[in-house]
Amino acid sequence: MKKFNIRKVLDGLTAGSSSSSQQQQPPPPPPGARESEVQETLQAEHFQLCKTVRHGFPYQPSALAFDPVQKILAVGTQTGALRLFGRPGVECYCQHDSGAAVIQLQFLINEGALVSALADDTLHLWNLRQKRPAILHSLKFSRERITFCHLPFQSKWLYVGTERGNIHIVNVESFTLSGYVIMWNKAIELSSKSHPGPVVHISDNPMDEGKLLIGFESGTVALWDLKSKKADYRYTHDEAIHSVAWHHEGKQFICSHSDGTLTIWNVKSPTKPVQTITPHGKQLKDGKKPEPCKPILKVEFKTTRSGEPFIILSGGLSYDTVGRRPCLTVMHGKSTAVLEMDYSIVDFLTLCETPYPNDFQEPYAVVVLLEKDLVLIDLAQNGYPIFENPYPLSIHESPVTCCEYFADCPVDVIPALYSVGARQKRQGYSKKEWPISGGNWGLGTQSYPEIIITGHADGSVKFWDASAITLQVLYKLKTSKVFEKSRSKDDRPNTDIVDEDPYAIQIISWCPESRMLCIAGVSAHVIIYRFSKQEVTTEVIPMLEIRLLYEINDVDSPELEQVPPLPTPGGGPNPQPIPPQSHPSTSSSSSDGLRDNVPCLKVKNSPLKQSPGYQTELVIQLVWVGGEPPQQITSLAINSSYGIVVFGNCNGIAMVDYLQKSVLLNLGTIELYGSNDPYRREPRSPRKSRQPSGAGLCDINEGTVVPEDRCKSPTSAKMSRKLSLPTELKPDLDIKDNSFSRSRSSSVTSIDKESREAISALHFCETYTRKTDSSPSPCLWVGTTLGTVLAIALNIPPSGEQRLLQPVIVSPSGTILRLKGGILRMAFLDTTGCLVPPAHEPWREYNVPEEKDEKDKLKKRRPVSVSPSSSQEINENQYAVICSEKQAKVILLPTQNCAYKQNITEASFVLRGDIVVLSSSVCLACFCANGHIMTFSLPSLRPLLDVYYLPLTNMRIARTFCFTNNGQALYLVSPTEIQRLTYSQETCENLQEMLGELFTPVETPEAPNRGFFKGLFGGGAQSLDREELFGESASGKASRSLAQHIPGPGGIEGVKGAASGVVGELARARLALDERGQKLGDLEERTAAMMSSADSFSKHAHEMMLKYKDKKWYQF
Repeated sequence: MKKFNIRKVLDGLTAGSSSSSQQQQPPPPPPGARESEVQETLQAEHFQLCKTVRHGFPYQPSALAFDPVQKILAVGTQTGALRLFGRPGVECYCQHDSGAAVIQLQFLINEGALVSALADDTLHLWNLRQKRPAILHSLKFSRERITFCHLPFQSKWLYVGTERGNIHIVNVESFTLSGYVIMWNKAIELSSKSHPGPVVHISDNPMDEGKLLIGFESGTVALWDLKSKKADYRYTHDEAIHSVAWHHEGKQFICSHSDGTLTIWNVKSPTKPVQTITPHGKQLKDGKKPEPCKPILKVEFKTTRSGEPFIILSGGLSYDTVGRRPCLTVMHGKSTAVLEMDYSIVDFLTLCETPYPNDFQEPYAVVVLLEKDLVLIDLAQNGYPIFENPYPLSIHESPVTCCEYFADCPVDVIPALYSVGARQKRQGYSKKEWPISGGNWGLGTQSYPEIIITGHADGSVKFWDASAITLQVLYKLKTSKVFEKSRSKDDRPNTDIVDEDPYAIQIISWCPESRMLCIAGVSAHVIIYRFSKQEVTTEVIPMLEIRLLYEINDVDSPELEQVPPLPTPGGGPNPQPIPPQSHPSTSSSSSDGLRDNVPCLKVKNSPLKQSPGYQTELVIQLVWVGGEPPQQITSLAINSSYGIVVFGNCNGIAMVDYLQKSVLLNLGTIELYGSNDPYRREPRSPRKSRQPSGAGLCDINEGTVVPEDRCKSPTSAKMSRKLSLPTELKPDLDIKDNSFSRSRSSSVTSIDKESREAISALHFCETYTRKTDSSPSPCLWVGTTLGTVLAIALNIPPSGEQRLLQPVIVSPSGTILRLKGGILRMAFLDTTGCLVPPAHEPWREYNVPEEKDEKDKLKKRRPVSVSPSSSQEINENQYAVICSEKQAKVILLPTQNCAYKQNITEASFVLRGDIVVLSSSVCLACFCANGHIMTFSLPSLRPLLDVYYLPLTNMRIARTFCFTNNGQALYLVSPTEIQRLTYSQETCENLQEMLGELFTPVETPEAPNRGFFKGLFGGGAQSLDREELFGESASGKASRSLAQHIPGPGGIEGVKGAASGVVGELARARLALDERGQKLGDLEERTAAMMSSADSFSKHAHEMMLKYKDKKWYQF
C-alpha cells in the first residue's frame, strides 16, 4: 500500500491521499497544508439562486388581453401563469400562487395595471409599473363562481358576472364590492320561466354608459338601465349564446350562437333579429334554414371610417368538414376569408387604432392565441398575411429532447450562425412593423455571448442567441436530411428500433472554438458536422458502420469474417482495420436468418446539396448483431484538435478518427479494464440460439432509468426491442408522477447488473494517464455507470499531411479510480486551480483551398493542442475533478492520489454536475434529484451553496437541466418553455437593471369629438357618474360573506419598495453586512433618510391621488 507523503504535497503545491478506491482513505492533511496550495477566491457570499427569465410559448394558454395604448399583450395559462409581451425583447413572467387557471384578463388601459380572474373565483389586481409585476389586491368570491368580467375604458368599476346569472360590481381602486347588484331574476323578469344560465357577456352601450348589455348562456340578452335599476329591453333567441359585440354607434349588436349562426339586433326592436347569418352554412334552395354548424365561439364587430365593417369570428365550421383545421373567419363587406390555423384557437382579439368604444374602430390586426402558437394577422394588406413573430415561441416546434448551454462563447460564433441562419427565413410575411411594441429594454450589463442549443424529436438542432437574458433563434439544422425517408408506415425498414421519431436527438457535443458539432440520435447513430460558409454538394455521404458487441464470439463463430479483430486489452499499437465505407451494408442477415450487420437507418446514396452552415462530415451507425438491435448511445465527445469522436453505450465504447474516416477502437466495457476488472466478469460465450438478452437500456422501465441518460430518450417499458420517444418529451402528454421515486438498480436483473456497465462520461484532455508520466499527453478519460474512471492514451500524428497518412495509436491504460454512483462529469485544473480546457483548433473555412503560405502560417500558429497544459513545465501537477451521482473527488496527477473528496448526497443522486467558471474561479455545480442545487469550491470541494430549489423534479427537467459559466443555468420547465436561472450573487443584484420595463408613460389619445356625433346622430355619447350609483353612500355595503379582500404582497409597501429600489438594495446590503458582524455607520443614516424621503413621496402621491381621484386608479 502506498504511504501518504505530506512533503510531496507541499513540494507539488497540492494535497494527496490514496491512489485508488481499493486503498484506505488516509486522514486529510492539516488545514494549513491545503490553504497554501491554490488560492480559492470563491466564498459562499458569491452565490445566490434566483430565476432570471422564462422563454418560449406559454404552456396551455387560456386567456388573452391587450392594452391598445401601452401596446402590451398579456396571456394567462391553465396553471395560473401570466406572460406579458411588449416590444421584441421585453417579456415578463408572473405566477398566481394558487396555480388556478386564468379564465379572463382585463387591462386597466394605460394605467399600468391588469385584472386577472381565476377559475378558483378570485380576482387579482397586478401592478405593472414595476419590473417584476406584483399583486396589489385580491378578492375571493365564496358563494358564486365568476364567469365573465368587464371593465369599461377609464372606469374604476369592474362588472363581474357569475354562474348564477348575477352581476356584482368591484371598485378596482380599493378592491371592495359595491352594494349594487344586478340579480338575474330582475334582469330577465317574465321573459323566461327558467333560469337563464351563467352570464357569458357584459358590456356597456358605447354611446350610453348607463345602459349595460347582459348576455346569458341560454340565449337571453337584457339591456339594463343602471340608474332606474330595471331592464329596458330583452332579446330572446332559442340558441345558446357564446359571445356578443357592439357596433360602435350603440344602435346594433351582434351575437354568436351554438348552432353556427350570427344574429344582428337593433337595440330598439327586441322581438327578432334584423339579420341572421350562417357564415359556413350551406344555403338550401327551398328557402329552408341552412344546416346547423359548429358553435361560433367568439365574434367581434369592428367599424372603419372609409368602408364596410369587419366581422371576425372563430369556429362555426360545418359539421361535414371532418379533419379540417381550426379556422378564423374574417368577413369584410361581401368577401369572406377563412384563415386556417395549425392548432385550435383559444382566443383572439382585434387590435384597433382607438381605445374608445364609441369611435370608428379602424382595426389593423388580429392577435390569435392558439393552443401552441401566437399568430398576428395583418388586416390592412390583401390576403391578410401574418406578421413574422419576433418572440422565441418556437422552442417546441418539435418536442425538445435535450439541450446544452454555453456562456462566454467566442465572440465571432453568434454573427457566423446568424449569417447562415438568415438565409433560412420564410418569405411572405407582412411588411409592417410588429404591432405589439410597448415597454422598454433593460440595460444589459452582461456583455459575454451565450448560446443555447436544443435537440428535437424530429432530428432538428436549433442554435439560440441567449445573450443578456434574451433569446433569439440563430440557425436550424435538420440532421434527418442525410437519411432516406420512408414514405409510409408499411414502407419503413424493419430495422427500426424506435416506434416513432427515429431521428430524435439524444446528446449534443459542440466545440465552440472550432465550431465542430456532433450529435447522437435515438437510432444509435452519430453524425459529425463541420461549419462552413460555402455551399457544397457532397457526392457520397461518408459513413461508417460499427458492430459494438457485448459478447466476444468464439473463434469458430459463423460471423467471424464480419467482426473486425479486437485489440488486446491494454491496447496494442495496431489500429482496427477500416470497415467498408460503401453504402450497402455488408450483409443483412446472419446464417440463422436473424437480422445482422444492418444499421437502423438508411443513409442517402444520392448527392446531397449542403447549404452554408453545418455540413455533414461523417455518419456513424451501430448495426444489428445476430438479431439484437444496437443499444442507444449514452455518452459522446468530440475533439477538433485530435480529429477524434468517441461514444459509448451499455455494450462498450467506439472511437473514430473522423479525418481518416476509420475506427480506432471498438471495445466492450469489460475489455477496457484489461486483467484488473474489479468485478471478475468473464466475457460470455455466444448463445447458439441467440435469444434477446434483455440488452441493457431497451428493457429498463421508466422506473429504473439510469439517471446518466439525463437528456436522452428513455426506454419504453415494453419488453420489446422497439423503443418509443418518452412521453414526457411529447408536449401533449402530461406527466402524472412528477417525482423521482425510483429504485437505484441500473439494469433489468441482478444477475445481469454488473455486466451491463454503460459508458456514462467521456472527456478528452491533455494530462497524465499513468503515475509514471513526466509530462501531460493527449488522452481520453472514460467514466462508467458503475463509478469507474479509466484512461486511454492517444498518440496523435503531427498535424498537416502526416495527420492524414499516419494512424492514431490508441492504448487503454487501465483503471484510475472508483467512485460511488455512475460518473457524470470530469474536468482538469492546473496547479493554480485554473480550468484546463480540452485541446481545440480554431475554426477555419474548410471548403476553400488554402494558399501555401497560409498553410505554413497555420502550421506555425496551430499546434495539435491549444490548451494551456501543453506549455506547462514538465514537473507541474494537475488536478482531475470527477463528479458522480453520489460524490465528487479531486485527484492529484500524475500521482493519482485523492486530494479531496466530498459526499454530495446520501439519500438522493446527482442528475447533472458541471465544472464551471465563475468570477475567474472554478467551481462544481450539481443538481440533485431531490431538487437541491449545490455548488462546491475547487479543488478543495468546500460546500458554497445548497438551496432546495425544485420541490418536484420530473424527467423532463432531469434531462434538460444544465449549468454553464458565469453563474448561468437552465432547464425545460414545461414542454414549450425554457426557464433560466442564476446562481451568481452579482447577476442577482444586476437583474433588476437588466429586466425590461413594461409600463412607459404614454398620453391617452383624445376622445372623439362630441359635437361631430351630435350633428350626425342628434345625440352624443351619454356619460354616467358611476360613483353616485355604485358608491357606498348610494348603494350601501355589500354582503360580507360574498367575497373576502386579501391585500397582495405588492401592496403599498411593495410599491414603495419598487419605487425606491435603492432603499430595497440598501436594506439587503445591511442584512448581509450584519451577518458578517460589520457596522454600517453612516450608510444606516443615509438609508433612514432615503426611507423617510420615500415616506414623504408616498404622502404626496396620496394627496395627488385624492386630487385626481376620478382620473387615476392606483393608490400610493
